Amino acid sequence: MTTRPTFKLHEEDGRTVLTVAGDWTVTTIQVVDEELRALELPAGAVVLDVSELGRIDTSGALVIDRTLGRGDRPEILGSHHSANDIIAQVHQATQPLEDEPAHPGSVFSLFERTGRGSVKVWQETVATLSFLGEALYRTGALVMRPARLRWTPTVAVMEEAGLDALPIVAFLSFFVGMVVAFIGATTLADFGATIFVVELVGISMMREFGVILTAIILAGRTNSSFTAQIGAMRMRQEIDAMTTLGLSPMEVLVVPRILAMVLMTPVLSMVATLAGIAGGVVVGWLALDINPTVFAARLQDYVPVSNFWVGLSKAPVFGLVVALIGCRQGLLVGGSVQSLGHHTTTSVVQAIFSIIVIDALFAIFYMELGI
Repeated sequence: MTTRPTFKLHEEDGRTVLTVAGDWTVTTIQVVDEELRALELPAGAVVLDVSELGRIDTSGALVIDRTLGRGDRPEILGSHHSANDIIAQVHQATQPLEDEPAHPGSVFSLFERTGRGSVKVWQETVATLSFLGEALYRTGALVMRPARLRWTPTVAVMEEAGLDALPIVAFLSFFVGMVVAFIGATTLADFGATIFVVELVGISMMREFGVILTAIILAGRTNSSFTAQIGAMRMRQEIDAMTTLGLSPMEVLVVPRILAMVLMTPVLSMVATLAGIAGGVVVGWLALDINPTVFAARLQDYVPVSNFWVGLSKAPVFGLVVALIGCRQGLLVGGSVQSLGHHTTTSVVQAIFSIIVIDALFAIFYMELGI
């Protein structure tokens, strides 16, 4: 039986509350549409009370959202099985487009775009740090209680993101090591110091290239996979169903991926370092007449092992960054394929950018420590 929709605007505890009751569907909203259009809301935020609401569809949610305005998503009082989600989806889909600059191509337009971009960068940074804090808190809480950890998905991600990535990581690192050796040999030959190719390859692969190559490969391969997987779940409303069942998406989806990446990135970095050095050995043997035994002995004598630990210390941080950004962008995916593609691209770009910036900060940090 259909119930006539009604609404009431009143003050409660110093707040303006709009209480809606009855069925707000496409077949009933015309009853209150004109009254809502004529309704004048006071300045400030208006709270929506859905405790007496019956059925609601997107048409009713659109009328309510239009009445409350197009600012932030309204605060909702009371419990309802679907009102919160439907109103949130309609509010997100009906956000107004940004105004076009008044003078396109002018200096004012340039300043306006710069300002908008700066605000978006700041908002994205704050949101990412907020997600980082929640993820680390949940991960720490689960690590303290191992019985609650989901080992099956964690091991599955370790295999998919770690073991399956070994061939491409080793292959690319091997050839990068060869390239470094060739470039170093070409330059050092002018000074009659070809033998120093050993130090060049060893230090560069141990300290920088091994872990950086691994992180960038994971940013393009695994990071995009995380975003696409979680984004597809968002599109199919699997995450909403998970929340309805009382499961936390953070614990079910994010924490296993964080643990898997933090554990597997150092392993991949070590393999990449060894593969890069092997590439340098091949070039030294075939092109520079440096025997592999001599190469290994000089590497051991003149390249401090601290370089290896410096590089390896970055790996868990890079793994954490890749997992966090991939999962966060996946959770932000909307209901369209365009949204999935946009957030997947954003995820890869953010991950690579973050890796380069963090590596630069590590370089400054270790330089100040004299390591």
